[in-house]
Parts: sequence; C-alpha cells; structure tokens
Amino acid sequence: MAITPAALEEGVVADATGAEPVAGKSPTQIALRRLRKDKVAMFCAFLVLVMTVLAILAPVITGAMNIYWDVSHPDAPTGSEVLDVYGFPIIGPPFNGFTWEHPLGLAPRTGSDNLAYLLYGLRTSMIVAFSAAVLSTFIGVVIGLVSGFSRGWVDRVLSFITDMFLSFPSLLAMLALAPIIVSHFGGNLDLLGTVQFVTLIVILVIFGWMSLARLIRGQVLSLREREFIQAAEVIGVPTRQILFKELLPNLIAPIVITLSLNLPAFVALEAGLSFLGLGLSDIPSLGKMVSDARTYYSDYPLFLWVPVAAIGVLTLALNLLGDSVRDAFDPRTRR
Repeated sequence: MAITPAALEEGVVADATGAEPVAGKSPTQIALRRLRKDKVAMFCAFLVLVMTVLAILAPVITGAMNIYWDVSHPDAPTGSEVLDVYGFPIIGPPFNGFTWEHPLGLAPRTGSDNLAYLLYGLRTSMIVAFSAAVLSTFIGVVIGLVSGFSRGWVDRVLSFITDMFLSFPSLLAMLALAPIIVSHFGGNLDLLGTVQFVTLIVILVIFGWMSLARLIRGQVLSLREREFIQAAEVIGVPTRQILFKELLPNLIAPIVITLSLNLPAFVALEAGLSFLGLGLSDIPSLGKMVSDARTYYSDYPLFLWVPVAAIGVLTLALNLLGDSVRDAFDPRTRR
C-alpha cells in the first residue's frame, strides 16, 4: 500500500497488511498505552487509588462513623467506658464479638478506635512518602541536569557533594537527630508532632536524591553531545532553556521510573523509622501502630496484623506498579 504525502502530513500511516491507520505517538504516549494494557499495573493503580482516597477522606469517614483515634477528643469515649481493669477493650475483639460500632476493635490501654487510627496513619504515611519522593526527585533532577551539562569546577563540586551524601550513613544521622529533636521540643507537645513530621520528610529528602542525580547526570553527559543540543548552543539558546526545554523532555522516562520506585521505599522507610521510634511519635502512622501493637500480639493479634497488612498491600502495589512503569517506559527490561 502506497504512502501518500497527505498521510505523511497528517501523521497517519497504514501498514502493508491493511490494518487500521496508526497516528504518530510520542514515546510517553506509547509507554502510557503499554501501561494501560498491563492488567497488573491497572489493578495495582486501583489499589493505590483506593487507599489514597481512604487516606484523604479519613476525617469524613471517621466523622460519619463517630469513631476517633484521639481519645482526648470531647466526643471520644473515655477509657473507663470501653476498657476493663487490665486495659483491654470491653467492646469488640479480642475478647468480644464483632461490632459495626468499632469494626477493627479498640486499642488496648488507650481505647482509640483502630479503624480511625489506621485511616489517619495511612494518611500520614502517604503524605510523608509522596512529599519526600517528589521533593527528592525535584532536587535530584535539578542537580543532575546542572552537573551533567556544566563543565569544569561546577560539575566537580556537585559530583563531590553527591558522592559525599552517598557515603554518609543516613541511619546514623536519623539516630542522632531524633533524640535531639525530642529533647528540644519535648516540652511543647503540640509543636513536637509538627517538628517530627517536617523533620522526617527533610531527612528522607536529604538522603533520597543522590541516586537520581547521578542517573540524570549520566544521561545528560550523553545527550549534550547530540546534534540538537550542539545546534542550540551554537545559535545562542539560553542555558536555562536548553536544560528545561531541550534536555528535560528527553529524561521523562528515568524520572518517572525513579519516582515510581522511590514511593514504596519511602513508605516502608517511614514505617520502619516510626516503628523504631525515630520517626513520628505524636501523630498516627502505620509504623507507630505496629510498634504499639507488638506487645499485645499474643492476646490481640488483629491489633498488629491490620497495620502490617496495610503496609504490605501499599508497598507491594507501589512496587508492582513501579516495575510496570519501568517496563512500559523501557521495554528492554521486560523478562
């Protein structure tokens, strides 16, 4: 079948087998099309979407069900109303039957509703993970672009800073910062939660941008020798325009892949730090819920397995979705 000039101008070409004409698509459009055909990716994206909606609507859901994670709330039941002398709930599990009033039961010793705590904990963990992933991606992209495109001392300085952060033990820094923050702001409980929340995001960002920066730098070192970049430099295109209008669009694939793979890592890291007492201690999080439940595992296993299952489902869905995104943007990685 002959290809007419009109078809070429419209960007539509029919193949020799007589199949439907296919419009020209960008690499990003082709990758998204592959992703939509991936059933695992779509199912994982649906799970992540559902959990995101639940996290966003946590205040609405808990308000409609009249359940509270904060026992100091004026409408929340007091400990004497829902706990026995041993600190275990007298409503729902582990020693009573299921009740729609508290579907996941109440927390021992505090009497807070487990479902409400789970929703708010999921909300906190997702905010921390998404914020850290976006900010670290932004910093890594900017530093990688500038370092890869620059020549001379700028590239050497940025490369040295990247290598220095890569060699620094991040867990040691977290271990050192957590007690300092707690001791400094321990007298102000309202401020402590906010400071821990912001500090956790900052720590995750500080130690999360280096790998992407090195990857972007390597890509830019290759792209800056291409003809379209050299032509832009010759005709006097400003450096900022070359970086963000010529180079950046060609780096969408590694950026999206890295962002999708960083999300589950930050979710798991936030939960692990909170479990160890290095993350959030004054506001709900999935890791703190696991930490609070571990001492009651023998008598109240549901208290532990609910947050563990939430962390497992969220990280697994994000990991599988990240793998699918990587395969969609780089088909050579398909096994």
